[in-house]
Amino acid sequence: MKNNKAIAVFDSGIGGLTVVSSLMKRLPGENIIYFGDTARVPYGIKSVETINRYAAQITKFLTQKEVKLLIVACNTMAAVAFQTIKDLSGVPVLEVIDAGARNAVAQTRAKAIGVIGTPATINSNAYARAIRLLDSKVKIFSQACPLFVPLVEEGWINHPATKLIAREYLKPVLDEKIDTLVLGCTHYPLLKPLLQEAVGGKIKLIDSAEAMADIAAQLIEKQKISNDANAAPEYHFYVSDVPYRFQAIGEKFLGRKFDQVKLVSLQ
Repeated sequence: MKNNKAIAVFDSGIGGLTVVSSLMKRLPGENIIYFGDTARVPYGIKSVETINRYAAQITKFLTQKEVKLLIVACNTMAAVAFQTIKDLSGVPVLEVIDAGARNAVAQTRAKAIGVIGTPATINSNAYARAIRLLDSKVKIFSQACPLFVPLVEEGWINHPATKLIAREYLKPVLDEKIDTLVLGCTHYPLLKPLLQEAVGGKIKLIDSAEAMADIAAQLIEKQKISNDANAAPEYHFYVSDVPYRFQAIGEKFLGRKFDQVKLVSLQ
């Protein structure tokens, strides 16, 4: 049955588990397949051509699993390869940038929004375009933070070095008197407590993973494809390299054991 097919979520590494966590809470009955490209993370410093090639390989792999919905959790892929993914997919495709932009515009009062992300995401101006389409009067201040993804993948979620790097990255954006900061990479919510401490309590952090779960729920309800099976949902995890570290960090973040993390090659 189509309704019982899984939601597929994919990312360059572990960061997309922030979306999986939100989906588990918002749609507790849905089956989920996750792919993290741990062999080739980080994506944010790679060329547009390379990111598109990786995105095509992952899309083909997941559509062979006969899923009912694809969620592009990686902001970098969403920024530069969304059309490639959409063209290859025979099912609806959702991405995190629009969700984050909508949430940011709804939250800002000063109409001054900061955006942090990988170099590829920031250079694409995808968030700036999405935000300005919603409100042309909003001022946007962007900052690339290339070291955050490898720090998260290393498990340095609350390390002194990460705190120091965060302060350096965020200083130019904070100088612009923003009241809202978009975490423009799904790895970044794993650093949420650390980042909130760095920016202070008055600045709202926008976690697009939460908004993404709401949008997915709306689409599933609209298309009447919610899982109606009585069985407990199944969660399957795939990675392209070293499943052990992924499993250790992932289990700690999701607060549950992974039955199995499968290693696959997309080459």
